[in-house]
Amino acid sequence: MRRPTTSRVPRLSELGQNREAALRLTPVSAATVARLDRFVERLLIWQSRINLVAPSTLPELWTRHVADSLQLVPLAGGARTWVDLGSGGGFPGLVIACWLADQPGGLMYLIESNGKKAAFLRETARDLGLGVKVHHARIADCAAELAGTVEIVTARALAPLSELMGLAEPFLKKGAQGLFPKGQDVGSELTETSKYWRLDASLEPSRTDPRGRIVVVRSAERRPSVL
Repeated sequence: MRRPTTSRVPRLSELGQNREAALRLTPVSAATVARLDRFVERLLIWQSRINLVAPSTLPELWTRHVADSLQLVPLAGGARTWVDLGSGGGFPGLVIACWLADQPGGLMYLIESNGKKAAFLRETARDLGLGVKVHHARIADCAAELAGTVEIVTARALAPLSELMGLAEPFLKKGAQGLFPKGQDVGSELTETSKYWRLDASLEPSRTDPRGRIVVVRSAERRPSVL
C-alpha cells in the first residue's frame, strides 16, 4: 500500500519570495501571472491528494517548476502550437498554456497516461479557460494523430534523452522542434544518444539551474545500426 506523503503543503502566502524570484527570472504579462497564480493555487490543493511534484521541491515551486517551464518560451520562436509529453503536474505544459492564452491561436496538447494526473490537467485547464487538449493515453497511442499539427514538442523529467528521441520522433519527423530541459548529466545523455541518433541539436543555458541546459533539437534521425 502506498504511503501518503508526510510533507506539509505550503500556503500560497509562504511562496511569495520564491514567486518574486521566479518572475524576475522569467518575466511575463500581468494576465499570465494571474493565470499562473490560479494554477499554483489549484496545484497545491491537488498536491494534498496526489503527488504532482516531489514534496521536497514545494518551497521552491515557482523557481524550480514554474520558471523552469517558462524559460522554454523564448526558445520557441513564436510557436503557437505545442505538445507536452508526460505532462504530470503540468510542467511545462500547463505553465506554457498560461502564457499561450495571450497568443492568438495558442494551443497546448498534453499527453498523460496517469488517470488522476490527467484529471488534474483537464480540470485545471478548464477552470483557467486555457487552450488545452488533454489526451489521457500513452504517448505512442496518440503521437501519430497529433504529429504534423504542432510546432514544438517538449517533455520535462520524463526520460533520458535517448528515450525521448524515440517518443518525440513522430513529431520531429513532421517538422516540430524539440525543447528538452536537462540537468547536470546532459553531456553524458548526449553522448549516449549519439550512439543511436544523428541529431541536429544545440544547448541553451538554463535560467534556473547553473548546471542545467535546454537541448534544442531541430531534427533526429535513427542510425542505421539500430533500425
